[in-house]
Amino acid sequence: MPSVVGLLEQHELAARRRVDGLREEADRIQAELAAAELEWQEWTIARRRVDTVLAPDAGATAEAEVTADPRDAQVQSTSGDAAKPKSQVPVWRQGLAWSVLSVDYQRILMALEDRARLRQGPLTCQEMASVFGMDVVPARVEALRSKAKRLVARGWLAERQPGRFTLAAGVSGPGDGS
Repeated sequence: MPSVVGLLEQHELAARRRVDGLREEADRIQAELAAAELEWQEWTIARRRVDTVLAPDAGATAEAEVTADPRDAQVQSTSGDAAKPKSQVPVWRQGLAWSVLSVDYQRILMALEDRARLRQGPLTCQEMASVFGMDVVPARVEALRSKAKRLVARGWLAERQPGRFTLAAGVSGPGDGS
């Protein structure tokens, strides 16, 4: 029969091995956590850079600071909060000129007005990208889709079929918007 001291030594040894194993696992998890936080920071920076590139006015509205700690990413600087001229799409109303819109939005309206004038029907965002001479890649198409959807929401465009855009009733001509 084993001695009491021998049993205690066995239990102590088992507990020591468990503690060592848990410490190794904790070290591995800490290293994995540090790598994940670094990756998170890199993706946050990449997303902000893409937002800057795809912004309607080529980055003038995307001035949020990139913070060292990704948990602080929700805190934004107040310098980027103010609306820049022509960076917002106003709700369309009779007589509102296209000049209140940024050049990118005006370009979309002009392409759709040309289609309406030639009686060619609605345009998809892929077709718009092609008409504008852009690379027809998902990022460009989605940027155009976002702008077109914003114009639909504000009454400038209509989307009678999903993904196919036309000028809204009453919207015509760049001069007076009516």
